[in-house]
Amino acid sequence: MPESIIKISNFSKSFGSHQVVTDLSFEVNQGETFAFLGANGSGKTTTIRCLLGLLEADGGSLLINGQHYNTSMAKTLGYLPEERGIYTDSYVLETMTYFGTLKGLSVTEANKWSVGYLERVGLGDKQKSKVKELSSGQQQKIQLGLTMINEPKLMVLDEPTKGLDPVNRKLLLDLLQERKTQDSTIIFITHQMEEVEKLADRLVMIKNGKAVLYGGLQEVREGFGENRIHVSFSGRFPNNPKLYQVASLENNEAELVPNDNIETGSIFKYLGTTDLIVTKFERALPSLQEMFVAIQQNND
Repeated sequence: MPESIIKISNFSKSFGSHQVVTDLSFEVNQGETFAFLGANGSGKTTTIRCLLGLLEADGGSLLINGQHYNTSMAKTLGYLPEERGIYTDSYVLETMTYFGTLKGLSVTEANKWSVGYLERVGLGDKQKSKVKELSSGQQQKIQLGLTMINEPKLMVLDEPTKGLDPVNRKLLLDLLQERKTQDSTIIFITHQMEEVEKLADRLVMIKNGKAVLYGGLQEVREGFGENRIHVSFSGRFPNNPKLYQVASLENNEAELVPNDNIETGSIFKYLGTTDLIVTKFERALPSLQEMFVAIQQNND
């Protein structure tokens, strides 16, 4: 069994009469990259703040390595909050070095790491610039550096690519992949579903404060929605309403919906008896983007 580094059990939180999170439970395993998904206002940031002791939970438990958060965890934790907050009147290298010392590094260690990081992210010439002189995207890269400077074993990132252009988004994702190869555990909030499909091992998606999807990426895709089959072919595609309905048919690509109690193998066997030349036959799984939209539009 994988070892859980984060365990959230039956967590609830309200603000006045507004219930934000209700009976939420999920775990994040050691060394995995875990996506925390949901629409704006669904309770994601509230959950993270309660996990890190910034807010108090109304019920349930939120544990890191079997304990409630305490300040001794700061040296092995990296947190990128939703609200970016760095000292805009200070100098870039000075700021990074200072934060490094707060996380247990010596001045020399913090300075050396910061110089290398700034070179890596294209800000080597900004060491002596004031933070307020940087663009919002450049400041975002500084903020990420402050999150990573102690090479944390656990990273909690709230919208890490917010405000970044595609080139810098790829750079950030590459940095996170590197942390993963060094056995860091990463939990991140994002609205960019392609980032989840590229990075995440597992995910939880919440709606109205309750979990609606939870598990591995392939697992949740296979368990979502109606069963569909994608077929690539040459020839004239046959209709067989006793076995399936044709949901779409275009450019030698068909998407089929099997009838109730019809096995996928039965359809494949039938197509083999026709003049059709089948070049691909596979279950058509929805993308995370399709799943996200469908869940948010469902009023149940």
